[in-house]
Amino acid sequence: MTYRSAALIAVTTMACVALSAAPAAAEKGVGGGASAPTTDVGGDQQGGSLLATAGGISYDRSKNGSGAKTGAIAPTGDYSPPPCWYGPTYTPAEFKKEREAVWAVDSTGHEWDLEQQERYVKGKPYKDFNMDKAGKGYWWTGFPNKTYPPGWDKCNKDTFWVDEGDPPPADVPAITPEILAKLAYAEIRVPGTKVSLAPGGPTKVKLPTWAWLDGAEFKPVSVTARVAVLGIEATTTAEPVSLKIDPGTADAETYPGSGVCEIVNGKIGAPYAKGKAKQTPPCGVKYLRSSGDGSYPLKATVTWKIHWTGTGVNGERKLPDGEFGAEQDVVVEEIQSINR
Repeated sequence: MTYRSAALIAVTTMACVALSAAPAAAEKGVGGGASAPTTDVGGDQQGGSLLATAGGISYDRSKNGSGAKTGAIAPTGDYSPPPCWYGPTYTPAEFKKEREAVWAVDSTGHEWDLEQQERYVKGKPYKDFNMDKAGKGYWWTGFPNKTYPPGWDKCNKDTFWVDEGDPPPADVPAITPEILAKLAYAEIRVPGTKVSLAPGGPTKVKLPTWAWLDGAEFKPVSVTARVAVLGIEATTTAEPVSLKIDPGTADAETYPGSGVCEIVNGKIGAPYAKGKAKQTPPCGVKYLRSSGDGSYPLKATVTWKIHWTGTGVNGERKLPDGEFGAEQDVVVEEIQSINR
């Protein structure tokens, strides 16, 4: 298939799905049915109805991070998510309805429509959308990863049929537990990283400032992705391992010296308490110069260890660590001395 054809199919498929969204969601096909409330639709919804081209991937986010300050973690290193994949998409009835809607609009051109009709209706190689195979397999299509733009044109193979129980063609990147694990990775949300600093009020020059994060929030989180019709799934888990503090100025020292506070007994740092003013904090910072009329942008970044388990996989498998951080303003004042 030509590059032009691939682009044309991508555009027209989006258009036709909008026409058939509500009826398709009500059918008991790959994209609808009982799992519809959690089925991935790639961000596309119309009036609250899930679209037909859901690809059968559903996500369980019940063990994910929650709250207004949560965010997606950024993989470290040279990690790249899957650019695209193929998965079961339509029953024969759903695919017939989708493709006939495209031809009715006549936005794809007469030549392309005829080619499609030859392929899916007139027996070259499929006949009448395989209606005689209803319940015995699914039509598979390609899905570009919307979080990874370079992948939009990587899966350009025409929609094809796979009998239930048979493997997809070996030359296509079919959905697998590993791909599901990476897609679940993109769905993970972790708590914000605003650290608590003490003693309270503006920080003082050359006095240690204790830093810590709420241990109750920083626990492992996970997301499970599955394709029910294939009986495969993967759960990706993120566990916090350390907090890195960047004071926002070279005129500062961190505790420890590396600025990386390891998690100990499930806690990041330790809360300040009265009587600890002269102790060295396990996690913190000491500013050596006043911030003047402004403030320093302290950045706190938590590193999360990522691993996954899935169908047919023995034990845990690693994915690249992820990071999530945020800045907060820190006012640093000179210590006021009184001359008597």
